[in-house]
Amino acid sequence: MFSLIQAAGWPIWPIIFASIIAVGIIGERLWALRLKLVSPKELLPKVLSEYNRKGVSPEMIAKLQKHSPLGQIFAAGLKDVGASREVMKESIEEAGRAVAHGLDRNLTTLGTIASLSPLMGLFGTLVGMIEIFGSNSPTGSDPTQLAYGISVALYNAAFGILVAIPSMIFYRYFRAKVDDLVIEMELQALKLVEIVQGERKSE
Repeated sequence: MFSLIQAAGWPIWPIIFASIIAVGIIGERLWALRLKLVSPKELLPKVLSEYNRKGVSPEMIAKLQKHSPLGQIFAAGLKDVGASREVMKESIEEAGRAVAHGLDRNLTTLGTIASLSPLMGLFGTLVGMIEIFGSNSPTGSDPTQLAYGISVALYNAAFGILVAIPSMIFYRYFRAKVDDLVIEMELQALKLVEIVQGERKSE
C-alpha cells in the first residue's frame, strides 16, 4: 500500500484524507440512522399508555427528550397537550424541523467529498502530466521521471474516482433514508395528536 502512495506522489494525500473522513461519516451515519434509534415503533404505545395512566408530567417530557429523535417530537407536542390541535401540530412541526436537521448532520460534507474527489484526482493527473513534460529535454527523455509522471497521473485519477463512487452512493442512500425516517416520524406524531385530541381511538 505504501508503495502505491509513493507512486502516486504528494497529490494523493488530500484524497486519502478525504477518504478517511468519508469512511468515518459513513460509519457514524449507518449507526445513527437505524430505525430503532430514530423512530422506535414501540414508543407511541408506551407514551399513550403512560399518558392514559398518569397524564403528562415533567418527568415524562424529560424522559422523552432524551429517548430518541421521535421522543423529542412527542415531547414537543405533549408540552401543549392542553392546547388546540393546531397548536400541538405547530409545536411538533418545529421540533420535527430541528430533528430533521440533526439527521442530516455530516451529509453535506459527504456529498462534498463525493463531488470533489474526482477533481482532486484530476489535479493529481495534471501534476503527473507536468512531470511527464518535464522529463523531456534537448538531450532526450528521462525514463525515470517519465515513469513517475505517468504513475502520478494514473494513480491519482483512479484513487479520486475510487473515493467518489462509494461516497456518492452512500450520500444518496442516507438522503433517502432521512426522508423515509422523517415521514415515519410525521405519521407517528400525527397519530399521537389525533389520539390525544380524541379524534382517533388508540390502537
